[in-house]
Amino acid sequence: MESFKVVKGWIREFVDVAVLFVAVGVMVQILFGNNVPFFKDVTSNLMSFISQLGSSGLVGLIALFVIVWVFQKEKAH
Repeated sequence: MESFKVVKGWIREFVDVAVLFVAVGVMVQILFGNNVPFFKDVTSNLMSFISQLGSSGLVGLIALFVIVWVFQKEKAH
C-alpha cells in the first residue's frame, strides 16, 4: 500500500510541474510570440482544448468540473 502512496506522490508532482510548464509556455509565447521553438504552439493548443470543452455542451462542463475537482483534491492533501 505504501508503494501506491509513493506513485501517487510522483504523479502529483508531475502534474504540478506540467501545470507550471504550461503557464511558463503561455507567458513565453505572449512575450516572444511563436519565435521560441520549444514553446511554439502552447497557446493554440490550450485554446483548442478550451474550445473543445465549450463545444461539448454539458459533457464539456462536466469534464471541466472533474478536472477542477481533481486539482482541488490534490491541493487538499
